[in-house]
Amino acid sequence: MASESADCNPFKHILLASHGTTGAMAAENMALHVCAKAGTIDHLIVVPEFWQHMTGDDWLNNGATRDQFRAYLQTELEQEVDQQCDRLNQKVAAQALNYNRVILFGKPDDALLHYLTQQTYDLLVIGSPRPGKIPGLSGLRSTMLTKKIMHVTRTAVLIVPYPKEGGVTHASTEKTG
Repeated sequence: MASESADCNPFKHILLASHGTTGAMAAENMALHVCAKAGTIDHLIVVPEFWQHMTGDDWLNNGATRDQFRAYLQTELEQEVDQQCDRLNQKVAAQALNYNRVILFGKPDDALLHYLTQQTYDLLVIGSPRPGKIPGLSGLRSTMLTKKIMHVTRTAVLIVPYPKEGGVTHASTEKTG
């Protein structure tokens, strides 16, 4: 089924913040749906700065061991980021769109806002914060502070609702030729 709005989408260059969670994947699908034919999606992943302080200070008691542990964490993070980028790149390529990865380090909100002062986009797409008190949903809530983003950015922002029942929102992403 072809998307009725695929050919009239004005968003030729989209910045998509996604780190592969259920809510972020809903944002990915929406970005694919609203991106103009032959448009470009820049995939933003912000590696939170708190990772740099995870050195296990109570059980790792020498510098060499801490350096090894830090190198291990960095390798694991790089592999996770690469997997997310490869996964999304395949989805974007399947829609005949262009893909760029943007990897930043820092506080997610600050990194995003700083990056938006350096680049121009037609649209910023992010997932909404994960709803609380849903059985089975656990883990870190590394969400962007959408209120801050809404007050500062001059880029149009699309906040995609968290999918119902833990599934991923599926917007039609089929493009017509």
